[in-house]
Amino acid sequence: MSTVIALPARARAHLNATDLHLSRGGQPVLTGVDLTVSPGDRLGVVGENGRGKTTLLQVLAGTLAPDSGSVHRAGTLGVADQEMPIDGDRTVGELIDLELAQVRAVLAAFESATLALVEERPGAEQAYADALAAAESIGAWDADRRVDISLAALGAVDDRTRPLAELSVGQRYRIRLACLLGAGHDLLLLDEPTNHLDAGGLDHLTARLREHQGGVVLVSHDRALLADIVTAVLDLDPTSDGRPRTYGGGYAGYREGHRAERERWESEYRDQQSERQRLAQDLSTAQNRLSTGWRPEKGTGKHTRATRAPALVRAVHRRQEELQAHVLDVPKPPLRFQMPRLDAPQGATLLRADEVMVHGRIPSPRSVLLRAGDRLAVTGPNGCGKSSLLAVLAGTLAPDSGTVQRKRGARVGVLAQESPPPSRRRAFEVYDAAMGRLVSSGELEEAERLGLTQLGLLPSGAAHRPVSELSVGQQRRLDLAVLLGARPHLLLLDEPTNHLSMALVEELTQALAMTGAAVVLATHDRQLLRDTATWPRLHL
Repeated sequence: MSTVIALPARARAHLNATDLHLSRGGQPVLTGVDLTVSPGDRLGVVGENGRGKTTLLQVLAGTLAPDSGSVHRAGTLGVADQEMPIDGDRTVGELIDLELAQVRAVLAAFESATLALVEERPGAEQAYADALAAAESIGAWDADRRVDISLAALGAVDDRTRPLAELSVGQRYRIRLACLLGAGHDLLLLDEPTNHLDAGGLDHLTARLREHQGGVVLVSHDRALLADIVTAVLDLDPTSDGRPRTYGGGYAGYREGHRAERERWESEYRDQQSERQRLAQDLSTAQNRLSTGWRPEKGTGKHTRATRAPALVRAVHRRQEELQAHVLDVPKPPLRFQMPRLDAPQGATLLRADEVMVHGRIPSPRSVLLRAGDRLAVTGPNGCGKSSLLAVLAGTLAPDSGTVQRKRGARVGVLAQESPPPSRRRAFEVYDAAMGRLVSSGELEEAERLGLTQLGLLPSGAAHRPVSELSVGQQRRLDLAVLLGARPHLLLLDEPTNHLSMALVEELTQALAMTGAAVVLATHDRQLLRDTATWPRLHL
């Protein structure tokens, strides 16, 4: 039985989606999505958390069927989801073989064709030529070398005997990403590929995507990556007609187009409301003339106008019906983040860490002194100990040497890189339970307690859904809400921009600059590092 090999389409490769619609739980997720991606196109997909970006990639990949609409693909496809679960006892090498399955199949077909040519079987020459062309088109003999280069550049484990279960989420993700960058696929679908990359990895990813000859669909909140590589942007945020917009001109074109689209929608809505008000006044005036039965003497201008009242009523009604047939929805204001007031005792030392070390994690002594309002950005490549240092400061990891002192009563809040496993409890129940525990323990005053929706992080609909049904970005927003609702005096933020929308990241950045709490930030986000360039740096 012969194996069917998916061959690259190269110049003929394309990805086309027409009028995609999909609902979940009775709520529309995708509404009229159209897109076309050809070789050389790099399409960014943006939108607030929960707008359906990940769902769209699943539909494009063929793992989720839309309610209506169609998707057509030509060429080989590589997909990187946001999350990568562990599959049994699989090793690094087995994952690489799985991701390079097409390459392995092409090489196996070439070996078979070579053997047939040596044995002078009928049709062997043509089969050999076809197999050679297929192998050369994807650089099959060079694929493992390309993967090794990307493994090194992304800071990923290259020991093929290592079990995946021993590796972190970030390590597993970087291995798969290296495979996708080396496999030579026609089309790449990437969901938040920068979340686990350091500065070197980001530079490598940017370079590889810019030189990729096929098509790319990229879901990302990384503003620097979008600015560096995308040729067009698909925006899934609401519009006046409910359909997504695609903007050319790269990320800059999207920023300008999105702003103009919003202003146009708001202007048209104001004009329509003004027209409705004018028509209501005209109708009221005409109806008053009819109801009084008053008529001025014939021959006067007032008589002429009064006798036209019934026709005016009919005309106004017709215009109102026309407006109703083309009514514009109210432009919904985007969810606005409301940073709670975070105060800390002025002048007092909140935390002091002296010469702390953790074997295998923080090999060199590190010291940190934090008072109210202090800022600190912790930088360095993956594996240098940033997360471990934050864990030592938080008290969840004991140092092997050195000391950590925290002010009595000081509340320390931590935002980890990844959300906890999602539960079936509704989001507001998770939040309320966390706040309730703090109030019961006396760590939080009842007067300081805020409701979940007061923070502007989750809309009411999402707050009443089970956490397991929320998008990864919405789960991240819930984590942030629980953190800020606790009113910490010291914020420890580990890659806080992971999975968050661009608008929220910008609002959060502004809020962190103004809060009275002390803030320690560990991040690889290039734009966030630029925006916090004035903060003191601790480079590990």
